[in-house]
Parts: sequence; structure tokens; C-alpha cells
Amino acid sequence: MPHLTADGQHLEYTWVGPSADAAPTLVFLHEGLGCLAMWRDFPARVVSATGCGAFVYSRAGYGDSAPLERARTLSYLHDEARLLPAVLRAMDIERFILIGHSDGASIALLYASSSATSGTLGLVLEAPHIFVEDITIEGIKRTGELYRSTDLAQRLARYHGDQTNAVFWGWYDTWLSPAFRTWNIEACLPGVSCPVLILQGEDDEYGSENQVEAITSQVSGPVELVMLPNCGHTPHRDQQTRVAKAMVDFIKQLR
Repeated sequence: MPHLTADGQHLEYTWVGPSADAAPTLVFLHEGLGCLAMWRDFPARVVSATGCGAFVYSRAGYGDSAPLERARTLSYLHDEARLLPAVLRAMDIERFILIGHSDGASIALLYASSSATSGTLGLVLEAPHIFVEDITIEGIKRTGELYRSTDLAQRLARYHGDQTNAVFWGWYDTWLSPAFRTWNIEACLPGVSCPVLILQGEDDEYGSENQVEAITSQVSGPVELVMLPNCGHTPHRDQQTRVAKAMVDFIKQLR
């Protein structure tokens, strides 16, 4: 994969479909254990149906991007939102729709609430979280046990290589830190004025409907919510056909 440099960080990326000057760009922001490759062919599927381009990248410390230069802090999601303008500038992306999954959805909300978001046409949020719930803590603890006792580490290593332990334990230790228990980004929500699509699995093991209810009641722009039965924390995998259709319909309205 090619790499870009943004604020000194070397990040792997891929581009699918039309260039940024030919059509709006779908910017895919991965989850806390994810990376570029874990989106698989889903971005290409959405590109084919919308005519938009897609920019997909791995944040520092994930996939084949350069390792983190320092340990993750409790403000890591805010840090990624602050870096995003430099990433977009590096790729000459001016009109875009942010598609964020889990951590990526939080980053999308933080970015869209800032003052320099004139190019943001809309947000697609999969399994977003804006505060820490008991279900979040319990879900992460269960995943930690799986990492210790199953082949989860080996499966993640296919994507993260030598960075796998740093990816996993950085995520695990941050979210289970007592100081992170009070993490809450509800204050940013009124600053989000662009259209928002939320895709939430009814069986999400890391968050409840309280997350989406808080978002829908506090953002300033219009919101569309799709609740997905038989769906966990990864809607674009668990309910790919329905999720793709909902995204495509939403994106077509924004073009």
C-alpha cells in the first residue's frame, strides 16, 4: 500500500474510485482494533453504488502504518480528530463524507463539531460511542479473555503484524483505565450540524441504545437512525447488504 505523511506521521492508505476533484470522497475511519485492510471490499461496494471516491487509511500504530511515537493517552480520540485535517490536506480532499466505525465514529463526531469543517457533507456512524457504559467495560473484559485464551491474537496479527500486542493492549488498557471511565464527548454534539446516519446493532456487545439516543437528541443537524437486528458491533460485516443500502441511500442524498 502507498503511504502519506501528515504532521510527521507515515500512514498507509488506499484509494478507490473517482479522484477528489471529480466527486465527493468517502473517508473511512476504522475501529479501535481495526485498520485499512479490515474494511475488506466494503468501501469498493459503496463506491460502485454511489459514484464517490473512497479514501481508506490506517491510523498510526495500526496495520502497516508507522508505529505510535509515544504511548496512547486518554485523549487519543481527540488527538486523531485534530490530526484529520492534515490527513485530508495531504490527499487534497475538500468535499467528503466521514464513515466512522466505533472509535472512528467518535473521531468523526469530534471532527465535525470543530470550526473548520466546511467540506463535511455528512457523517455515517457505525456503532458510535460517546461515553463509557457498563456494557462497554464488560465487553472489553470478555475480549481480553479471548485474546489470552483463543487465537484472537493470531487473527489480529494478520492485519497488524508486530504491532498487534500494542494495538490490543493499548485499546484494552485505555478503555479499562479508571480515569477513562468519565470519558464523555456529549459536549461536542451540538456543534455537529451536518446530516448524520447512525447504524446500530441491536446486539452490540460494547454499547447500548443510550449512545444513539444521546446523539440523536443533541446534534444540531438532521439524523437518520437504523437499528439492525441480529447485528453486533460491526454492522458492515454482520448486516452488510442492509448497511450498504442504507449508506448508499444516505450518500446519494448528499451529492
